[in-house]
Amino acid sequence: MGRHTYTLEELSDIEDVKALKYAYLRFLDQKRWDDLATLFMPDATAAYSGGRYSYTGSAEIVAFLERNMGREGFHSSHRAHHPEISLDGDRAEATWALEDLVVDTDLGFVLMGAAFYEEVCVRVGGEWRFEQMGYRRSFECMYPTSSLEGFALTAS
Repeated sequence: MGRHTYTLEELSDIEDVKALKYAYLRFLDQKRWDDLATLFMPDATAAYSGGRYSYTGSAEIVAFLERNMGREGFHSSHRAHHPEISLDGDRAEATWALEDLVVDTDLGFVLMGAAFYEEVCVRVGGEWRFEQMGYRRSFECMYPTSSLEGFALTAS
């Protein structure tokens, strides 16, 4: 990557794209499905787990997430960092490092993993929205909670 001198407007756009991603992760972990849907273009596409789970349209994307993560016993923490964001007017491409942790008290497992998100965001009416989103896992590991001596979920 070459060195780039950014204008104040470009720096502001980059911060807005970051805020979009952070809102996505917060709404996901807090199970705020209606709010999550507002972050996508109506015809957005998503390809999770290297394309194993692919969806078209904000409603279909959010329905998939809610179906798989919406249970009361599903507790998640998603952290994205090290963004690489390139701008082209009202279009941005972003790559993010992801670290996630899931504690599923219904199914009795803890999952830890890492991935890289690849995204395309567009600005419409002054607001940034996801147009394409996907990630590919670097690794994922799971432990049955029964194998973790003394395991207890003490807050939720």
